[in-house]
Amino acid sequence: MDLETDVLVVGGGLGGVAAALAALRLGRRVVLTEESPWLGGQLTSQAVPPDENAWVETFGAPASYRRLRTEIRELYRRHYPLTESALAAAALNPGDGRVSPLCHEPKVALAAIHAMLAPYLANRRLTVLTGTRPRLVQVDGDAVAAVRLEATDGRAAEDVAVRAPYVLDATELGDVVEKSGAESVIGAESRDQTGELHALPGPPQPLDQQAFTWCFALDYREGEDWTIDRPAGYGFWRDHAPDYWPGPLLSWTDVRPDSLAVRTHPLFTDAATPTGGHGIDRWTFRRILSARTFTPGFLASDVTLVNWPQNDYVLGPLAGVGPAERQRHLDAARQLSRSLLYWMQTEAPRHDGGTGYPGLRPRGDLLRDGTPDDAGLALRPYVRESRRIVGEVTVVEEHIGVEARRAAGLPPGSELFADSVGIGCYRIDLHPSTGAGVPRSYVDIACHPFQVPLGALLPVRMDNLIAAAKNIATTHVTNGGYRLHPVEWTIGEAAGALAAHCLATGLPPRAVRAKPDALAQFQRLLTGVLGAELAWPERIRTSTV
Repeated sequence: MDLETDVLVVGGGLGGVAAALAALRLGRRVVLTEESPWLGGQLTSQAVPPDENAWVETFGAPASYRRLRTEIRELYRRHYPLTESALAAAALNPGDGRVSPLCHEPKVALAAIHAMLAPYLANRRLTVLTGTRPRLVQVDGDAVAAVRLEATDGRAAEDVAVRAPYVLDATELGDVVEKSGAESVIGAESRDQTGELHALPGPPQPLDQQAFTWCFALDYREGEDWTIDRPAGYGFWRDHAPDYWPGPLLSWTDVRPDSLAVRTHPLFTDAATPTGGHGIDRWTFRRILSARTFTPGFLASDVTLVNWPQNDYVLGPLAGVGPAERQRHLDAARQLSRSLLYWMQTEAPRHDGGTGYPGLRPRGDLLRDGTPDDAGLALRPYVRESRRIVGEVTVVEEHIGVEARRAAGLPPGSELFADSVGIGCYRIDLHPSTGAGVPRSYVDIACHPFQVPLGALLPVRMDNLIAAAKNIATTHVTNGGYRLHPVEWTIGEAAGALAAHCLATGLPPRAVRAKPDALAQFQRLLTGVLGAELAWPERIRTSTV
């Protein structure tokens, strides 16, 4: 079966959904594909509550991203038994988690995404193909001619070829970039290559990539026993103590990401926490449902999302390795998360002096349809680092890093890009690395609120391929700031809008960027039609996060 469309978006994470919506709103036909059963990526199938900037309620993300957040809140207001105070809160936070002003169930985010896409499915300008991944990318010179898809969900393979004038790669690992032969980078560049203050000395390390994490959800039923079967790899993970870590990985002791100071960070700080407390503990940090948000009796316990240093997988990367090795690492990451749960249920020191929390109940029913995983695991692993294009512009630490800009004698504030297509804000946050010769701990450094340059979305050679997610031309270092939810959405929206704009004007992407009048016209489209924001107010741009 062959399909033809105006814009093909491969990968249905946040970047892919935003790209599809932008192209659809600008009148184009779109085919959107996704490897997993769910659209939404890190917000849904990977189950990560949004990490967002401090101004997100009013500024710092596209209008469409704020609409997504509003849709999520409205679903709770319309269908859940909220307390009067929660119902009246403009910034409703169902989980009352500390990581974000909007912590919520992945399934509710999925419902909001479906609602936003529904009109375009109804008028048949959007085709969504879940459970598919790119098998082959056909290239004609410096352009992608077609992407051939294969099924991933157990169906008989249907060799579907999709042809489109513009192809956007919004996959988690840069699959189209890799299979097209577009110039790309994986892992950590060397300091000699990028000049970055926090880049690795010596040669580049392609397999030095941020840890990925298989998240899971839990509630807590005191007096009950929900202990899972002892995982096959439990003995290994219980005793595993990385050289860069203060002790065993399965422990309440870890490090502060910014200073690497050793700390003890328990699950609970007091017995009331599982039913709506506010202790500074692991339980409340990524809590996705708080019992105190809802009317009494609706929830017997909070529900929290486990995305912690203890289940960051550091024994091997996902990008740049063969299918068998990738699968081995995926299986091992599942075993790590299952082992963390089993350790918490059976051996972890308790806040009251005992050992083990057998009442920790897996809530995989909130993270997947059909039969939930018995350990509460998400559908997909949380991927922090992708294959990245070699772009017309590469964002380096000197563009956004506070310390790097100071060392270079540059004024406070992030680099101003004339070709800005969006803004974002997050610390340069690199989790422990996988697959390098010597695994290393966090690199977590201050940066300024930044812009997204159009040149970082454009491969240096391929004419109709546009990066639309974490695969833009950042470095290993700056990827740590550009990888989170609202920034990925911003990138995707700009990519989808660019494809639609190029079809409307007949200009190729590089010409849009190269011609000042054409660039200004495209930027007006972004701000005037789509509600994008291209620059921070000066007082925020020069601030430090």
